[in-house]
Amino acid sequence: MRATLALRDLPRDAVAVMVVRPPVPHVAMRPLWRCRNCGREWPCQPAKLALLTEYRDSRTALLVYLGTLMHEATTQLTQLHPDHPPARMTERFLSWARART
Repeated sequence: MRATLALRDLPRDAVAVMVVRPPVPHVAMRPLWRCRNCGREWPCQPAKLALLTEYRDSRTALLVYLGTLMHEATTQLTQLHPDHPPARMTERFLSWARART
């Protein structure tokens, strides 16, 4: 049996403490390459937006960075699942970040 405590059961001079956890950023959880915050394939939409904002002055640097991460992710995911190599990695890591014309 589980006991529950309602606010009405607390003494009038009781102090309520609220625990606030810091937000979890949308970063890759390696070697699974899932988002630490939302669990989706990384980079998830919030991560993409954050990366585009961070690299707004240098799309080339963003693509180099993402290419490096794509290589790392492909290597790690292949090691985890040798019978099922990762698919659509270029689309997942690079296609969305190319400059629109």
